[in-house]
Amino acid sequence: MPDDLPDDVPAPSSLDSFVALGDSFTEGLHDELGPDGRHRGWADRVADGLATANGRVRYANLAIRGRLLDQVVAEQVPVALALKPALVSFNAGGNDALRPRADLDRLFSVYEQTVARLRENGSQVLLFTTIGPPRAPGDQVARGTARLIGRFTAYNDCVRRVAAAHDCVLADIGSAPALRDRRLWHEDRLHLTPEGHARVAAAALEALGLDGARLLADDSPTGWWREPLPARVAAGRLTDLAGDLRWAQTFLLPWIGRRLRGVSSGDSLLPKRPELIEITAARP
Repeated sequence: MPDDLPDDVPAPSSLDSFVALGDSFTEGLHDELGPDGRHRGWADRVADGLATANGRVRYANLAIRGRLLDQVVAEQVPVALALKPALVSFNAGGNDALRPRADLDRLFSVYEQTVARLRENGSQVLLFTTIGPPRAPGDQVARGTARLIGRFTAYNDCVRRVAAAHDCVLADIGSAPALRDRRLWHEDRLHLTPEGHARVAAAALEALGLDGARLLADDSPTGWWREPLPARVAAGRLTDLAGDLRWAQTFLLPWIGRRLRGVSSGDSLLPKRPELIEITAARP
């Protein structure tokens, strides 16, 4: 159990309701499919862990892919305030940080104001630093990627400051180099694989003072989510370049096209869990 938990982190038994807010990271894209045909994601896994710890938990997930911070604040935060859950996870602003013209000072101000509102409403708030651009081991940092890393570094500094100022729970996944390993990321390089989601869920439960390995039915030791993957055999420069070109054609260009048209992949979607629904422990 972490030694630096905020003073008012609820005891595990009091975490009886959980609302997840955010974008595709929290929606859970590219994790395993759940019974409803939608991806599970780390938040669903955390809800299952809380249900195992307490016997049951009420859980809602309002996150929708592509959402910017202002959209999360306008669409999702009022619902969370009305539901008054014991725990709210809030992860938003990463999509904004990807945009070169984003006003980071304004972004960070809105972020902190929103966290303050959630805390003043009586919920404990779980925050995340961002992992940053994934890389294959040994990759050089390109100039454009270096600029993006700088923006994510500023974002993470904001998250850590806000978490400390408002006594939030912080899952500092951005400080774990292992999570930047491209093998933990879907081929679109924007979303996690199932193992990536499992690691984030373990990090979140650990931040809450819970034994994520036990609650997630994982035989790995506590803190396993920080451990690097086994060394890989280098694929060779030409193979890596071919992979980069496929990625650009398959994912980057369509993403740029959507930005130019002012549309998002989540425009027609509704939250997968819009109300607090009780989940019971799947195992003793």
